[in-house]
Amino acid sequence: MRKRKVKSAPVSLLVDLALVFIGLAGGVAVGSGLVAFLTVLDIVPRLTVLTDSRRQVRLYEIAFVMGAVVFTWVDFREWAVFFPPISTVGIGLLSGVFIGLLAAALTEVVNVLPILAKRIGMEPKVFWLLLAMMLGKVVGSLFQWIVFVSD
Repeated sequence: MRKRKVKSAPVSLLVDLALVFIGLAGGVAVGSGLVAFLTVLDIVPRLTVLTDSRRQVRLYEIAFVMGAVVFTWVDFREWAVFFPPISTVGIGLLSGVFIGLLAAALTEVVNVLPILAKRIGMEPKVFWLLLAMMLGKVVGSLFQWIVFVSD
């Protein structure tokens, strides 16, 4: 058996604070990306026009927020749902439809990042924004593989 090293209290506190910061930064990045994505695609206005429910816009917004909160909580609880094997046909079909529609929507609005950069005032620094996102993905992937997968 391997002996475990005990961390000192100040080092442990710094590690915990770093993890909190990284978690919050990741959440803000993903959340703002999702909001920008939904805004650029005009999901809520299109839904209200298609369903003739313009007066229920607030309900759509609540549904988006509650869906994110509930499924984040479900993910943290690590719940598992078991379906019979035949249900994979329906789930696969719905997943394929979702991916196809999402791909079609993305090809329609490939300019999400320049619009986001323009709205937050980073238009002259779009190159650095892209570089930071790319390096973040590379460093995060390497960190995951080196720290978690190598065990």
